[in-house]
Amino acid sequence: MTTEVPGGVVLAVRVIPRAGRSGLAGTRDGALLVRLTAPPVEGAANTALVEVLAKALGVPKRAVSIVSGDRGRSKRVKVEGVTVDFVNSQLNTKDSRR
Repeated sequence: MTTEVPGGVVLAVRVIPRAGRSGLAGTRDGALLVRLTAPPVEGAANTALVEVLAKALGVPKRAVSIVSGDRGRSKRVKVEGVTVDFVNSQLNTKDSRR
């Protein structure tokens, strides 16, 4: 799910567009599930994904970028300036709040 790379971390993400609400939805098959209210049209879902992940991890939007899968539901997303431990702790904190 999470791989440390020079300068940050790469996450495996599975997007669920046109959901009832945006937010983290757990994990499936080693990928972080993210619900998005945005449709997968003209990059709207990708923009929403960056916003949701930045908010969940407490990092600026400019630190989050889609590395691959910009036209599919399965994506690899890089988060700059963080470690695997930081990402895991932030995501575990979000899960415990539900």
